[in-house]
Amino acid sequence: MSSVVSAVPAASQIPEVNKDPVSCIPWPIPPPNPGLDIKYNKIFISNEWVDACDGEEIDDVNPATEKVITKVAYGKQADVDRAVAAASKAFQPSSKWRRMDASDRGVLINKLADLIDANKCYLACLESLDCGKPYTHSFFMDTGVSKILRYYAGWTDKMHGKTLPVDGDYLSYTLVQPVGVCGLILPWNVPLISLCMKIGPALCCGNTVVIKPNEQTPLSALYIASLAKEAGFPEGVFNVVPGGPEAGAAMASHSGINKISFTGSIAVGRKIEESSAKTNLKRLTLELSGNCPNIVFADADLDYAVENAHQAVFMNQGQLCTAGARTFVQEDIYDEFVAKSVARAARRIVADPFQLHSEQGPQISQKHLDSILGYVKSGIEEGAKLECGGSRHGSTGYYMQPTVFSNVTDTMRIAKEEIFGPVQCIFKFKTVEEVIQRANNTEYGLAAGIFTKDVSVALEMAKALESGTVWVNCYNAFAVQSPFGGLKMSGKGKEMGEESLREFSDVKTVTLKLPQIQNISIGTGSTVQYSTPKVSPN
Repeated sequence: MSSVVSAVPAASQIPEVNKDPVSCIPWPIPPPNPGLDIKYNKIFISNEWVDACDGEEIDDVNPATEKVITKVAYGKQADVDRAVAAASKAFQPSSKWRRMDASDRGVLINKLADLIDANKCYLACLESLDCGKPYTHSFFMDTGVSKILRYYAGWTDKMHGKTLPVDGDYLSYTLVQPVGVCGLILPWNVPLISLCMKIGPALCCGNTVVIKPNEQTPLSALYIASLAKEAGFPEGVFNVVPGGPEAGAAMASHSGINKISFTGSIAVGRKIEESSAKTNLKRLTLELSGNCPNIVFADADLDYAVENAHQAVFMNQGQLCTAGARTFVQEDIYDEFVAKSVARAARRIVADPFQLHSEQGPQISQKHLDSILGYVKSGIEEGAKLECGGSRHGSTGYYMQPTVFSNVTDTMRIAKEEIFGPVQCIFKFKTVEEVIQRANNTEYGLAAGIFTKDVSVALEMAKALESGTVWVNCYNAFAVQSPFGGLKMSGKGKEMGEESLREFSDVKTVTLKLPQIQNISIGTGSTVQYSTPKVSPN
């Protein structure tokens, strides 16, 4: 997953669509199968598939057709308890998992990566069916997660402590050990990517996991569970409980869970923090909301900046926490930038996710589509200029027209809140100092983008912007080696990179009092006697 953006060509790079969409694609890609069989829809505990304790199921709906894909077991408190018990048992010091050589953990993680690659087409279809994202995006982006797992497989036998040069007759050293049972709570927008960003470091460090996929998109996590079993992970190491808010709350307050890694909204992140504080003070990694600034200076390559700003907003139907929804453009090029952005949005292909030429699929649900339409209405009422889009696309499926607003001001609701949809808000600015202040004038601090040919401006901006990630002349360019995480209300902790290993491990200090050495003789027949001095009670 070296770069999310560069993995998928823009529509402008794809030949004109004809009667055979497959022939229009300039890369080899297996044809999708939208009618694939759903193999797993139950709860996964101790390498077994089980029903929910109360037998409840929930409809899993295809957002492109509004039809039910399958029914999925709906886990609650009792199911979380079962999963945590299994994970706790697998984490006991005498368990097969805990006694396994670190390098052998790496072998298992690599096997899981191999199985993901072997089932890449199926997983891509599963993501498109469940989430509504275009199949080409799912195939090139989401199933690239095997690279994440291989990165962490290589770390398993390279995490080590240190010997410490302490004063006195002591030997002091540190051990790097796993945290314990980890609860991993996934979002609905990028479930497969988020899953592997969490299980990679968690399993690498030797933890056991209880995974709660979002109730709207549970299928990829359940399929990965089957691959984990096939790879040979011991019973109880890998558990999946699909469910809703009740299951999430049960995990956040469970005294048997030592660590929570959550991706989602600020509102839910607050609840997890509160539950942790009231129970066993779990360690937390929170990757929360964003309303990211993307800043285009007058000296930037205009066409390049327009296309990258477009992808920054509209990728994944705008349903990315890193979406560059606040596009700041220097006044010298503002009008031309707006005109080109409107033309690009008008060319964006909104279509069935399984059409290979589709750039944009449906939003995740009717509720979320209604929320986006509410933001559009608010923008119009507050005086922003609706340049294009603004309405539902079609009558079946939760599709939204690509939407562009100009003349947006910082006090408007569409400027201050995260829309999480295909809506680009374009602001005008004059100076570096001004745009830094305006870009930072938000409770969020997840990511930011800068487009300029002036290296000094780029470096100064990168230091000044209050964001966990800053992209210069690119956007959404992720690498597994690079840590990702937000500042301010966008969260705490890091995912990916070496830094994420610290989120899933503890450092323990061990100090030994050494005996004094006396009567040392050198040569044949030498003797060494040890004695420990008496310690005065005073």
